[in-house]
Amino acid sequence: MRNPVVLITGGAGGIGAATARRLHGEGARVVIADRDATAGRAVVQEVDGLFIATDVGDLHDNRRAVAAAIDAYSRLDVVVLNAAVPGGCDFDDFSADAYRATMRTNLDGVVYGIHAALPHLRRQGGGSFVVTASIAGLTGSPDIFYASSKHALVGLVRSAAPALAVHNIRINALCPALVDTPAISRIRTSLIEHGLPLADPDEIATAMATLIADPRTGQVWTIHPGQPVVLLPPPTITP
Repeated sequence: MRNPVVLITGGAGGIGAATARRLHGEGARVVIADRDATAGRAVVQEVDGLFIATDVGDLHDNRRAVAAAIDAYSRLDVVVLNAAVPGGCDFDDFSADAYRATMRTNLDGVVYGIHAALPHLRRQGGGSFVVTASIAGLTGSPDIFYASSKHALVGLVRSAAPALAVHNIRINALCPALVDTPAISRIRTSLIEHGLPLADPDEIATAMATLIADPRTGQVWTIHPGQPVVLLPPPTITP
C-alpha cells in the first residue's frame, strides 16, 4: 500500500515512537495517540505527523483519535495498538485499582481501539490491525497481570481474525521479548546483570513493518534481540 495512514497508540516513546519513525521513512502518514503530549508532539515533529492526546482506556478517546486521523488524511489504513503499562501489583500486594489500571490500558485499550476503528475500515473496504503483545503472553512472567493481559491479546487476535477477514480486515500480533524502553527502567540494571539481552526498539519497529506488509491474518509473531521475526505455527487442537 502506497503512503498508508497509520494510527499508533502509545506512540510517544519506546516501540511506538520507533515504529512511527520507521513507517514514516517508508512513506506512511503517521498519527500518534498517547497520554504524553510533550513526547508525542516531539515525535510527530520528526515524522511530520499528527498527535492526538489520548487515554486508550477511554472508549470516547479512541473514537476521537480515529476521527481525527480520518479528518486529517481522509482515510485510515493501519492501526498499531501498542500502548501498554507494566503490572501495578501481584497477589501479595494486590490492589483492585492497580490491577484495573493494567487491564484498562493493556487489554481495554486494544479492544476499544479495534471497536473505534472498525466501522471506518469496513466502509473503506479493508485495513489492518497490529497488536503489540509480548513473549510474556506466550509463556509467563513474574509480572502476573501484565502477562495475563498479553495472553488475552494473543487470544483476542486469533479469535477476532475470522470475523474481521469477512470485511477484508487483517489483525496480527507481535510478541517481543525484553525491549530496552522506559517501561523496564526499574529493573533494567538487574536484567543486564543477569545476562538477559534487551532488544532495541528499532528492531521491534522493523518487525512491525514486516507484519504490516504481510498478507496473512490471525497470526502471532515473535521477535528476540538480534534475531529475525518468527511466525509461530497455529496451536494444535486435539479432539
